[in-house]
Amino acid sequence: MRAIHLDEQLRIRFPGQDPSFAAGVEIGMLATLMSQKPREFSRQISAVNVDQARIVGRKLGYAIAEMEEASPGEMRVTFRDTSIAPKLKLIRCTG
Repeated sequence: MRAIHLDEQLRIRFPGQDPSFAAGVEIGMLATLMSQKPREFSRQISAVNVDQARIVGRKLGYAIAEMEEASPGEMRVTFRDTSIAPKLKLIRCTG
């Protein structure tokens, strides 16, 4: 039984449910966050859910900007709103 990461310090488990239920809750959580339109957010999700998360993100105007392994079978994924231009910073070169 996997723990679903709802927030940084909050995880929830669903005893007696199959893995597809947990995957659905995880994708539903991501879709809910995307509907709130934050510029960027990160979540730890199951590695097997990354492709589905990418598809949902694309349809809701988000792209995966960063991804790293958080633990075996879990990925830390950062989504960014694709409608907002990135903040650019002027770098002065000396030389």
